[in-house]
Amino acid sequence: MQEQVTLLWSLGPAEIAMLLVLAIFIFGPKRLPELGQALGDTLRSFRSASKEPKGLPPSEAE
Repeated sequence: MQEQVTLLWSLGPAEIAMLLVLAIFIFGPKRLPELGQALGDTLRSFRSASKEPKGLPPSEAE
């Protein structure tokens, strides 16, 4: 018997527009590009850090 996975909610165009309007009211239109850039930089550094192997011993030169 397969279990069905249901999402509690999904983001459609109306929800995304409402979140954008709410963000403009909270942060103001001048700060949104700065916040978006900071979020992008954070995600980029997180992705690059998660791709780097950790805990591996350095290869021995022959």
